[in-house]
Amino acid sequence: MANGFHEVRFPLRLSLSTSGGPVRRTDIVNLSNGRESRNSRWRDARRSYDAGSGLRSVADLYEVLEFFEARSGELYGFRFRDPVDCRSGRPDMPVTAFDQLIGTGDGATASFQLVKTYGDTAASSIRAIRKPAAGSLIIAVGGVGQGPSAFACDTATGLVSFAPGHIPAAGALVTAGFEFDVPVRFATGRIDVNLSAFNAGRIPTIPLTEIVP
Repeated sequence: MANGFHEVRFPLRLSLSTSGGPVRRTDIVNLSNGRESRNSRWRDARRSYDAGSGLRSVADLYEVLEFFEARSGELYGFRFRDPVDCRSGRPDMPVTAFDQLIGTGDGATASFQLVKTYGDTAASSIRAIRKPAAGSLIIAVGGVGQGPSAFACDTATGLVSFAPGHIPAAGALVTAGFEFDVPVRFATGRIDVNLSAFNAGRIPTIPLTEIVP
């Protein structure tokens, strides 16, 4: 069960106060001329979080323990809502159908993977979005918004499929707006609970790490 995944979300009210974000691994070699040779070990960033920082009460702690047991610790992945990066655009802006370019029509291709592009004038990085939030997706083709009957979205994979008669024409830009979760698992096989320490303000560490489901 190497790729077991439960389509459930980590308690949303607890995730809003967690800490963490993207991690990249870079090998750096210092050369004799004073320069550096740098090589990215991972093609994409991998996000890590600490769910312990969101706990505020014993009831919160129990809710996480119950969730941990239901996932069998590290065995099953689950959805996690990143409090900063959970929309197709900026977190302080409303979602629009023009937030992200997910493909260009050729008159035959009916399926497109949801993606989010991060970048500036120097470079960009494209991230596959595999866990969109149900009911959040809006689509435009060639700048025209599409009704819900024109497409369907697999919320387990992030694949958008257009219905017959609505397949994007050649050259038409396919854009999308959506909310999404991060697929993660617990990055520890144990949760140490010291109630006296918790009541004194020392919060347990509950690490989560992003996975490819």
